[in-house]
Amino acid sequence: MKRNVTLWVIQGLLAALFLFAGSMKLILPIEAMAGPVELPGWFLRFIGVAEVTGAIGLIVPWLTRIQPRLTPVAAAGLVAIMTGATVVTAIGGPAGAAVPFVVGVLAATVARGRWHQLPVQS
Repeated sequence: MKRNVTLWVIQGLLAALFLFAGSMKLILPIEAMAGPVELPGWFLRFIGVAEVTGAIGLIVPWLTRIQPRLTPVAAAGLVAIMTGATVVTAIGGPAGAAVPFVVGVLAATVARGRWHQLPVQS
C-alpha cells in the first residue's frame, strides 16, 4: 500500500513536470528555447509532443485500468528523453545535469515499480 502511494505521488509530480515542460516546447517560439547545444526546431517540437504524451501515459492507463501496461512503457520512454537531456545539459556544465538525471531516476523508479505491479491490483 505504501509503495503504491509513493509511486502515485512520483507519477503525479512527474506528470505535472512533463506536461509543463512539453507544453512550453510546443508553445514557445523556437528562438526562445536556446540551450547549451542548438537543436533543430522540429526536434524540440517532437520532444514536446513526447513529453506531453508521456505525462498522460504516466497517469491515465493506470488510473483507468485501461491498458495499464502503458504506464511503465511511458515512464521508460521518459527515461530515454531524460537520458538525452542529461547528456545535452552536461555539455553546458555537469552541475546543470543533476536535475534531468534525478528526474530520469524517478521515471525509472515508476517504470520498474509499475512493471512489477502488473496486472493492476484492486
